[in-house]
Amino acid sequence: MAEELIEQLENKTAFTIPILGGIPIAESCVVTWIIMAVLVLLSIILTRSLKKVPTGSQCILESFMDFLDNFFIGVLGESGKKYVQILETFIIYIGVANIIGVFGFVPPTKDVNVTAALAGMAIILVQTAFIIKKGPGKWLKSFLNPINVLDLLTRPLSLCMRLFGNVLAAFVVMELIKVAITSNLGVPAIGVPVFASAYFDLFDGLLQAYVFAFLTSLYLAEALEEEEHEGKKEKKEKKERTLLHKQKRSCFIV
Repeated sequence: MAEELIEQLENKTAFTIPILGGIPIAESCVVTWIIMAVLVLLSIILTRSLKKVPTGSQCILESFMDFLDNFFIGVLGESGKKYVQILETFIIYIGVANIIGVFGFVPPTKDVNVTAALAGMAIILVQTAFIIKKGPGKWLKSFLNPINVLDLLTRPLSLCMRLFGNVLAAFVVMELIKVAITSNLGVPAIGVPVFASAYFDLFDGLLQAYVFAFLTSLYLAEALEEEEHEGKKEKKEKKERTLLHKQKRSCFIV
């Protein structure tokens, strides 16, 4: 039983590209390509004949996308509207990657390299948005505060390990159930794993996708809110200086 579980936890190599001494392609990478292909194909099929008055599948698609738009704009505000599409990409990809085990594939998010890459992309997005709004000077100056340096290190680690840990735990529990039923009862693992999968593969998988995207949007909103706050403060100070200047001119005229 232990050997079977360890074998399932290994990140297997799907195939090797015979160049430069051989480039191993991990199974998680192949499954990610499959997810990308399916999502692209579905997007083409569902958007090829859009109507002004939506019906059928277009209604469902637009309702889903409107929900995501409103959710992320509610977190980011209007100033972060241009970052909504990439956050939607995060939540859709991670959601599908987490629940793909239901269809017999190994979830790519079970591989720590995948979750580390996703966390890295999320933090790069946040830092890039910060630089675009405030400039490289203020970005470098922000690291004079040790807390900001600590955040830069802990946030991607937290995003990576939270997603990896939860997906791995769900995968381990499902494999334990399957192995236990097959080994002890000598029958195929049918029935009980279906109900367990409804929670560990579907509910928990979608929940972790939501948590990842929501935390990323919060980090992004924090940078944008700081800029907005500073902009209001500068406008207020400028208004006060203008008012003071007018008062001095009035006193001089009198």
